[in-house]
Parts: sequence; structure tokens; C-alpha cells
Amino acid sequence: MEVRTIEERSLGDLFSDLSRETSLLLRQEMELARVETSELISKMLRDSALAASGALIAYAGFLVLLGAAVYGLGTALPWWASALIIGGATLIVGLVLVAIGRSMLKNRSLKPRHTFESIKEDIQWAKRQAK
Repeated sequence: MEVRTIEERSLGDLFSDLSRETSLLLRQEMELARVETSELISKMLRDSALAASGALIAYAGFLVLLGAAVYGLGTALPWWASALIIGGATLIVGLVLVAIGRSMLKNRSLKPRHTFESIKEDIQWAKRQAK
């Protein structure tokens, strides 16, 4: 195949190349978005599984500590009062933690940032080339 300079090539050839290269670029950007999103989801699932395992173990220990607190407070107050105090305090702490966790999850994004940045750069490059 003979290689010709841009000046020697027809306008149709140049547009054909532009179309082919643009199509290839879009396919590559889509693949990048897929890979990046897949990696983000994989990391979030792994981190979630680790957090859930730790939470289950901590929950078991927490129940034992709550029982000990009710028992200890039960020596000074009636059992029902000590259970009510410990249960109420635990409920308040739990609700605060749920609220904090929800607000942190709202700030999470699965948007493939690198892909979007790359697409923006490609658009800027194409605009500069068109001038």
C-alpha cells in the first residue's frame, strides 16, 4: 500500500480516515469506561464484604457488652430500668451512626472519572485540530 502525504490525499480519503479513527477512539473510550466501572464496583464489593464481616463480629461482642452493662446497672436499679437505659442509649448511638453512614454513601460516585476526563481531552484535542 502506497503511503501518501495529507496534501496528496483526497478529501474523501481524509474524511474516511477521520470517521474510522473517531469510531476507534469511541470504542476505546467505551472500553475504558467499562473497565474503570468494573474496577470501582469490584473494589466496593470487596470493601463492603470486609466491613460486613467485621460488623458481624463486632456485633456479637457488642451484644455481650450490652448484657454486661444491663447486668451491672441492674445491681443498682430494677432490671427493667437498667435494660431501658442501656437500650435507649444504644438506640441513640446506632441512629447517629446510621445517619453518618447514609450521608457518606450519598457522596460516593460510580462515575468513571478517568474516562470522562479522557473524553473531555479528546474533544478539546479535536476542536484544536479543527481550527
